Amino acid sequence: MARRVWAPPAPYDLSRTLRVLRRGRGDPTCRQEPDGTWWRTTRTPAGLATLKITAVGTGPTAPDHVVGEAWGPGSEWVLDALPQLLGTDDDPTAFIPHHEVVAAAHRKYAGLRLARTALVMESLIPSVLEQRITTGSAHAAWRRLLARYGEPAPGPVPAGMRVVPDARVWRMIPSWEWHRAHVDRSRAAAILRACQRAERLEEAARMELPEAMARLQAIDGIGPWTAAETLQRTLGAPDALTIGDLHLPVQITYALTGRRDGTDASMLELLAPYAGQRHRAARLILLGGRLPDRRAHRAPHSRIAHL
Repeated sequence: MARRVWAPPAPYDLSRTLRVLRRGRGDPTCRQEPDGTWWRTTRTPAGLATLKITAVGTGPTAPDHVVGEAWGPGSEWVLDALPQLLGTDDDPTAFIPHHEVVAAAHRKYAGLRLARTALVMESLIPSVLEQRITTGSAHAAWRRLLARYGEPAPGPVPAGMRVVPDARVWRMIPSWEWHRAHVDRSRAAAILRACQRAERLEEAARMELPEAMARLQAIDGIGPWTAAETLQRTLGAPDALTIGDLHLPVQITYALTGRRDGTDASMLELLAPYAGQRHRAARLILLGGRLPDRRAHRAPHSRIAHL
């Protein structure tokens, strides 16, 4: 076991920073314990790793320090990358609110940082699984596929945690297993094409956002929705706004105007003042803004999206 201590900025919210990495409460690669401890498994360039992250301090948004403990051949890699995973390169002070609802959320959630994994495939594959279906169905497919094809996580991990398969294993999954996981042919084919170019796609982790978006979208079946969802996590990109989502434009438009007729065009117009920070603005709006009534809009529980 290797260990690293990181001193976060104040305020700092570990839970909200890492929550976007978890694909549902049963995610076998990312788990939060009741005491606030986070467990994360990953496949690094140096090998498999398990990372345990614990905040030590006076409160949920005021930790004195964050402790990372790691196991496996990739432990040194994940500890070297720990500060950027936790958002050390993210600068929320560069964000200027232009709406009161955004300003209020920015104050209330001042400890939020944008996590950066610096890994592409582990975010790309579950993002492809989330195309055009509900979040719950996508998370169920992710759990089933990792239970069957994921590798055991190194170290004393909680029961059921697995490491995401490598590209070779993804390519070997037979068609009937995709079917049993309720993954249709188009999504399975997009994942297989991505796995054939995995090394090239991983290079996007070292690119600026426009170049990274282009690199991912060069794969048939990966469009702007999937690329943005991936790079929000891979790069911690503050401007990686999700385009093509069925619900996000309605949520953003309603929160900022009270109208229920939101489209991508109206969302982009409303978020134009946040150029360079549109993803952060959207995150804050979803955290602190008023959202459409669930009876009229089921976005909190579903994410039927385009590519």
